[in-house]
Amino acid sequence: MKNLLMAALALVMSCAFARAQDAPMQAILQEQSALIMENSRRTIAPAIAAVSDSGLPEAQDVLQAWQAKNLWQRRADGLFFRATKAEGKTYTLYDFDTHQPAGTVPASDLEQIKPNSGIRALIGSALVQFQLQDPDPKRRLAALTSVQRNPSADALAPLRKSIPDENDPSILALKLRLERLLTIAHDPDEAQRIKAVSEMSGDLGVDVRATLNPLLATRLAVFAGPPPATLNIAKTLVPGASIEVVQAYDMLVKADLAPELVTDAQLYAALVEHVSDGTVGGIATHQLDDPQMRQRAYAALAAAGTVRTAPDVERIAQTLEAHSFVEVYLEPSSDVTDAVSKALDTIAVTVGANQAMDLLLDGLSLASIYFLAAIGLAITFGVMGVINMAHGEFIMMGAYTGYMVQQVIPNHTASILVAIPLAFAVTFAAGVIMERLVIRWLYNRPLETLLATFGVSIALQQIAKNIFGTQARPLTSPAWLDGAWVINDVVSISYIRIAIFVLAVFFLGVYLFIMRRTRLGLETRAVTQNPRMASSMGINLNKVNMLTFGLGSGIAGVAGVAIGLFAKVTSELGSDYIVQSFMTVVVGGVGNIWGTLAGAAMVGFLQKGIEWFNPSNTLAAQTFMIVFIIIFIQFRPRGIIALKGRAAGD
Repeated sequence: MKNLLMAALALVMSCAFARAQDAPMQAILQEQSALIMENSRRTIAPAIAAVSDSGLPEAQDVLQAWQAKNLWQRRADGLFFRATKAEGKTYTLYDFDTHQPAGTVPASDLEQIKPNSGIRALIGSALVQFQLQDPDPKRRLAALTSVQRNPSADALAPLRKSIPDENDPSILALKLRLERLLTIAHDPDEAQRIKAVSEMSGDLGVDVRATLNPLLATRLAVFAGPPPATLNIAKTLVPGASIEVVQAYDMLVKADLAPELVTDAQLYAALVEHVSDGTVGGIATHQLDDPQMRQRAYAALAAAGTVRTAPDVERIAQTLEAHSFVEVYLEPSSDVTDAVSKALDTIAVTVGANQAMDLLLDGLSLASIYFLAAIGLAITFGVMGVINMAHGEFIMMGAYTGYMVQQVIPNHTASILVAIPLAFAVTFAAGVIMERLVIRWLYNRPLETLLATFGVSIALQQIAKNIFGTQARPLTSPAWLDGAWVINDVVSISYIRIAIFVLAVFFLGVYLFIMRRTRLGLETRAVTQNPRMASSMGINLNKVNMLTFGLGSGIAGVAGVAIGLFAKVTSELGSDYIVQSFMTVVVGGVGNIWGTLAGAAMVGFLQKGIEWFNPSNTLAAQTFMIVFIIIFIQFRPRGIIALKGRAAGD
């Protein structure tokens, strides 16, 4: 009976072996069965390599199942399968070679292979070569993203292998870039690494700098005598100059090249331990309050061999002089580190130039915002001479008008197109009403005008709070204004800022057209230069003043819509821009639109320049900017572009 059972078992095993021979992947798994079942991070690499390097189409399926803990061994014959849970405690097995079901067995007849995190990481690295050539572009892109997050030398060969067959231009560009970065970091061919560094030296990508900088990492090292010539030395350190004496001596102690220093606590403990008849080393205990006497007592104990000798200053200096202290590159090739240093220097210069460009774009963006906010004030204050402290509230009214339009028209593009002319109309009407009720009675009385408009400002803020509350309201920009125009990894500008710049240029053109090509502009210029003469020529001063004030208020409303797209819309929105608006007009030159443009440029660029020196404190930047402008006005009280002729005298 026993012989019969042995024969049957032998027959089953021989049949299983025959099937394994007919199934190439199963044959490989059987050859590596011992390592797979051992399931050890230290020994599993040959088994993973055998599967991944087999060239069989089933290799990816096996590795994915193995990584997902879905690799099972059937106890009866030792064959490996992928399995899915069936009814109860049974599993349906699937053959890796045929992909067909291989029967349903109870869980007790199977052993699950459960790789730990280390083994799963190795399997993941092996899977990269298959994922990079996957027919699905999304999977190839996901594999590239995975390699970017965890770049390793193992990914370089599969990546290079996948490049010739890549047919997606965007993915191909990513592969080529990643291949260059991995070549720099991991290629064993020094010439190839240097070539890749040279090719990427003009690239401003953060990933390039993240690849190059670790190659210049260093460690401190100390040697008895000169350092070995084979080392790639970054810098020689001189104790007391480029490295502290204490730090240098600690390095010697850690390298067992010098005796350890005696700390104050150790010295004190040694003296206490060796007190005898009120003395220590021939020094009376009452004299040990003096540090020098403690040193003498310890030296006497050391001379007697009672305690270990503490190195003195002269001995420490001699010991340091007999050793070499250096910073050594972790990268052993000096040619590679030289190439990397040159590349980083080139990149630093290019980054600096691009940062300057980015700063100029930021300054231009801020200048366009200030100019748009100040155009209306340039009309009411610069042309009419009215100090309108409520100008900021007209900006706020325009922003709230845009918010109300979006509540009615949900399409953001259409709502903005409607909001801009509507905000102009609303604030134009509000400006006309204010001029008729308040301003017209206060011409040529600047102090009273300032106080009256300040009161109107407070009233308008309170009305806005009563209607809309104190919570910020959203004014959402259209989808096509989302994001930014990214020139490179250093220079970018948001599309909203670009739109505001275009809007500012548009209203500059509108202002110039009105002032130079319309009757209102002609009459306004006449009233500005000589009101009495204009009146004698039949110009209605009240009508001109009313329309001019309304025009300035209307443009402020449009500015409110633009500013509300990126700033919070609250009742205090206008107060955030009123000071800058006045500074823009005064610095540029009162009564001159080109002066307002110059003033906006000066204020915008100056603020961004100061913020660049202290980016964490914008309030300090504004304070320094105001101080600078006060000094500037002392030397040029009429502004950058001053009026000439009779208007300047007035």
